[in-house]
Amino acid sequence: MATPISIQFNPSILSFPSNSTKAQFFQPNDKFLLKQKPNSFSRQFSSFLQQQPPLHQLASARFVAAAAASSGVVETVEDKLPADIHVTETQEPNSRIRLTVEVPTVVCEDCYRRVIKEFMKRSKVPGFRPGKNIPEDILVGFVGKQNVQKAAVEAILKRTLPHAMSSVTRNAYEDSIRIVTKFEDMEKTYLSLNSLRYDVVVDVAPEIKWKPDDAYKNIKVVVELDSEMDAQRASEKEFIRRHKSLGALKIVTDRGLQVGDVAVIDISATTIEQDGSDAKSIPAAESKGFNFDTEEGDNVLPGFRDSIIGIKRGETKSFPLVFPDSWKQEDLRGVNAQFTVECKELFYRDLPELNDSIAEKFLPGCSSIEEVKQALLQRCLEVEQAAKDQATDNAILDQLYKMVEVDIPQSLFQEQGRQLYGAQLLQLQANMKLNEQQLASLSSPRAVNEFLETQKENITIIIKQNLAVGDIFTRENLQFSTEELVKEVQNSIKEFQQHQQEYDEDRVKQQVQEVLEGAKVLEWLRENTEIQYITR
Repeated sequence: MATPISIQFNPSILSFPSNSTKAQFFQPNDKFLLKQKPNSFSRQFSSFLQQQPPLHQLASARFVAAAAASSGVVETVEDKLPADIHVTETQEPNSRIRLTVEVPTVVCEDCYRRVIKEFMKRSKVPGFRPGKNIPEDILVGFVGKQNVQKAAVEAILKRTLPHAMSSVTRNAYEDSIRIVTKFEDMEKTYLSLNSLRYDVVVDVAPEIKWKPDDAYKNIKVVVELDSEMDAQRASEKEFIRRHKSLGALKIVTDRGLQVGDVAVIDISATTIEQDGSDAKSIPAAESKGFNFDTEEGDNVLPGFRDSIIGIKRGETKSFPLVFPDSWKQEDLRGVNAQFTVECKELFYRDLPELNDSIAEKFLPGCSSIEEVKQALLQRCLEVEQAAKDQATDNAILDQLYKMVEVDIPQSLFQEQGRQLYGAQLLQLQANMKLNEQQLASLSSPRAVNEFLETQKENITIIIKQNLAVGDIFTRENLQFSTEELVKEVQNSIKEFQQHQQEYDEDRVKQQVQEVLEGAKVLEWLRENTEIQYITR
């Protein structure tokens, strides 16, 4: 026996196309908080009739909609129909299915009787007490024939749609259901044949095909690690930085610049033309009031620090240097330049003596310098491992999406893209404190659609990765504990509450499940992937 399902209408379900353009009765979700999941239908109901132009009959459109919505229709497949409807499934591109639904006369008549019964309960017809039987012709004349017909068509749709959807509901994506037959065409069919025929399209969870079938079990990746990702060296630099922060800068009055000093300098640079042509300024190499720490000389052009050692306050030095071929700005690589440096201020550091008495100032809770060094090293080791794990995960995921073929549903693509755009918008808002007008402009459907278009490739990659990860979780029968799920859901809800953001607990739970599934899959992949680490 099929599992009972329940569908409650969303306005978009009754978004019938007009003669010229498709009617648009809904707005994109601008919150972009959570992914949509198969078989997670919206809990809103809004009548199509309320979207129509005002009716000039005695009964209002709102009353007609109420009659259709309350006509005894139970929106589940457990509401037995007096006859079977005929549904034809047609597979369309992008994991979309078209359902052609044919509703026989006996079902239409049964729905019509329910609508009439409901109108009878609600109508206040002169000469008849409320709730009493009213002759049908008088009732129809009072309510308006067109209103009754519209209510009957809607009641038929509302009652038969769950039955039509029963074969695909488990895999259907939320808000992707669309009745694509024009409402006026359905009315004409109903009036002429006393039956109904309509088409529904719905996006379903796509089928994932691996190339070959067990490709994810034979992944080989090369992970490039940054040469600066060295915990020992990083902890030593952090120790020096903290020691410096405990000292005071004092003005140098009787000597030139030494290693360990800090100089405030103005820098300018021009090219040295080998053919004798006029030199050109190099804006990217110029700076005013630059705080130059001589102990961090590896962050500037090779030879720069040595060229200004000995410079005094108020003094200017000029010297040539060549930008190395490894310089980060490609247009400067190999350029011969003449630098001019003016020393505006010169300071030395008056640092406290390194002994256990200042350990607490280095790092709260530490009682010795050696304990400080070990604690900093442990922190840097954790950061190094986290960075290594992240680089490994990125390399594996980069291979993973190339191993799958999938026909991505348009609704899934749009939802994923909106999430990415929303995340960027939230970050931008946090960094720049956008005003309402700026936020409204960036949240507009046009801005979102432009993002979806320009980021199409990246969005597609992310979707493929997510689908591949979910498929591996199922194939390998991976699991996470209930305790993990409950804890993470509580943490997520707490975060929403702290930021005073609205949330749907069911959807939060779904997203947390996805995160936990992803973590388990990546853990499994790291253990079952051939990984080679190299330093760049």
